[in-house]
Amino acid sequence: MIKITLKDGSVCSYQPAITVREIAQDISAGLARMALVGKVDGKTVDLNYPINQDAHIEIITFNDPEGQEVYRHSTAHVLAMAVQRLFPSAKLAIGPAIQDGFYYDFDAPNSFTPVDLERIEAEMKKIIKEDLPFTRLELSRTAAIEKFKQLAEKYKIELINDLPEDAVISCYHLGDWLDLCAGPHLPSTGRLKSVKLMKLAGAYWRGNEKNKMLQRIYGTSFPKKAMLDEYLQRLEEAKRRDHRKLGQELDLFSILEEGPGFPFFHPKGMILRNELENFWRVEHQKRGYQEIRTPLILNRELWEKSGHWVHYKENMYFTKIDQCDFAIKPMNCPGSILVYKTKMHSYRNLPVRMGELGLVHRHELSGTLHGLMRVRCFTQDDAHIFMLPTQVKQEIMGVIDLFDYFYKAFKLAYRVELSTKPAKAMGSDQTWDAATAALEEALAAKNIKYIINEGDGAFYGPKIDFHLEDSIGRTWQCGTIQLDFLMPEKFELTYIGEDGQKHRPVMIHRVVLGSIERFIGILTEHFAGAFPVWLAPVQAVVIPITDRHAEYAAQIVQRLANKNIRVESDTRQEKINYKIREAQMQKIPYMLVVGDQELAQNTVSVRHRSAGNLGVISVEAFELKIKADIDAKI
Repeated sequence: MIKITLKDGSVCSYQPAITVREIAQDISAGLARMALVGKVDGKTVDLNYPINQDAHIEIITFNDPEGQEVYRHSTAHVLAMAVQRLFPSAKLAIGPAIQDGFYYDFDAPNSFTPVDLERIEAEMKKIIKEDLPFTRLELSRTAAIEKFKQLAEKYKIELINDLPEDAVISCYHLGDWLDLCAGPHLPSTGRLKSVKLMKLAGAYWRGNEKNKMLQRIYGTSFPKKAMLDEYLQRLEEAKRRDHRKLGQELDLFSILEEGPGFPFFHPKGMILRNELENFWRVEHQKRGYQEIRTPLILNRELWEKSGHWVHYKENMYFTKIDQCDFAIKPMNCPGSILVYKTKMHSYRNLPVRMGELGLVHRHELSGTLHGLMRVRCFTQDDAHIFMLPTQVKQEIMGVIDLFDYFYKAFKLAYRVELSTKPAKAMGSDQTWDAATAALEEALAAKNIKYIINEGDGAFYGPKIDFHLEDSIGRTWQCGTIQLDFLMPEKFELTYIGEDGQKHRPVMIHRVVLGSIERFIGILTEHFAGAFPVWLAPVQAVVIPITDRHAEYAAQIVQRLANKNIRVESDTRQEKINYKIREAQMQKIPYMLVVGDQELAQNTVSVRHRSAGNLGVISVEAFELKIKADIDAKI
C-alpha cells in the first residue's frame, strides 16, 4: 500500500498504480466530475497519471489557476487541430494558455479572415462533440524529430532540436492528429464546453522580428456559457473604457507617427500628470524621502559596472559623445548610487531615502506598443533606500505601508507576489536566499498573503510585486520592492559603522505607481475617464443660460479660480441641454448652471456628472463642497 496525503492534510492508503482520477472519484463523485488534472508532489499531471509511491496529491479544477491554464491550453490544441482539418497546409508553431484565454500561431499560405474564424470555431465544436481523448506519447529526441519530419512540421522540429539530446519528448494525440506538448491536458475534448475565437494578429516566430511573421489566433474558453457571456460583457466594458479612446476624447494625450511609443501629453493630460506627481512628492516628503534628478545619458563604463550592459543591452538605446559610448538610461538606480557616493555616510544618518521621477527609455518591439500601457519612454516614480542590514525589515514594512496608502487613495485593491531568482542573475545562491528571506519576513510581519512567482526576480535581486485590481476586475502589475545586496557590492558603497570602519549598506529599489504614463492609462480605464474631483483636469464648468448671464458666469469662474479650483465656462451659442450633455461627455465632475434666478440670488444650480441635479446653493457653499471633495480625494 502507498500513502496519499491530500490537500487538507488527511492521509489515505491505496494500491500502487492508482491514478489521480481514481483518487478524485474516491473522494467524491462531484469532485471527479470537476477534476481537470492533478498535482503530485507539486507537479501538475494528467488525471490518468499512475502513482506508485507515497505522495502529496491535489485535485485541480477550473477554480484553480493551474486548472484554467490546462483547460485553455487543451482548447488551443483543439484550435490547432481544427485549423489543420480546414487548412491542411497550415504549419503549427506554438499555442500556450494566456491570462483569460489562449492563442496559437500558424504558418499558413492563406491569410485568415473573420469568416475563417467562424468556420474554425464551428470545427472546434465538432471536435469537442467527438469527445476525443488526449493521449500522451513519449519519444526519444531522435524519434520525435523523425515523427515531425514525417508531418513536415518544421517549427516543432526546431523546438525539439533546442532540447537536450537525452530528453524524453512528450506529444499528445487527438485521434490521429499529433502535437508536440509537455502537457498535461484534460482527459478528452468533451470536457470543453464554451469556446470563443476572439481575434487575429501577426506574431514573429519566437518573438524575433528577424524571423517570419506568423498568423496568431486568439480565443478563450470556459466550462459554463454564463461564464463566457460574463467575460465577453467585461471585454465590451473594457472597450468602452479603453484609455486610448478616452485619451483622445478627453484631449489628454496623443501617440503620433513621428514618435511611436513616445507619448505626447496635452494640457489637460499634463494637469492630471502634475496632480499625480504633486501627490507623490507630498506623501514622500512626509516619509523622509529626498528628491533627486539624475542625467538621462551616462557612459558605458557605468552600465557595464551595473550589469545592464550584459543583462539588459537589447532593451537600451545608445549614442556616442566625444568618440565614447554612452547609453540613454533604462533605469534610474545607477544614478541614485552615484549620488549616494558623492559623500561619506555614517550609520547614524542611515537609512537614506532618495526619490526620483526619472525619465527612462527602453526599446520595445513595435508590435508590443500599446497606448500608455507599453511605451518606449516613461517616467518611473523611483526611490532607492540605502540602509543598515538591521534596518531592512523595517524599511520594507514602511514601503508596504506607503503602497497601501497610495492604492487606497485610488480605490484600487491589490494582491502580492514574491518573485525569486531568475535563470539570468548576478550573485550567489546564498546572497539570493538571504535577500528572499528578508522579503518573506517583512510580508509575514505585515500579515500579507502572497504567492511565489518562481524565477521572475530582477537580475540583481528578488522582489515583491503589487498587482492592482481595477473596477472591472482586471489586474495590473505596478508597485515593486526589490531588495539588492549586489549593486552596493559592485559600486563599492560604504558607510562608517559604530566601530569606525567601512561597511556595506543594503539597497532597496522601489516604485509605487510603476510608470506615471502607464498609471495614467490604468486610472483612465479604472475610472472610465470620470476622474475623482482632485484629479479631474476640469473640476467644474459654469454654464450661462443666455448671453446676459455670461458676465455673472465669468465672475464665478474668476472667484473659483482664485480658490485654485480648475474651472471653465461654456459661453457657446448652444442650448443649455446640449452644453450639459457636452460637459458630461467630458466627464467634468460639476456643472454650474446660471440664469436669472441664480444671478438675482448670487447662487448656482449644481449638477453632478453622475448624481444629476443637486439643487440651487450659494457660490460660497459650492466652494466649500468642492474643496471638501478635493481634500478627501473623492
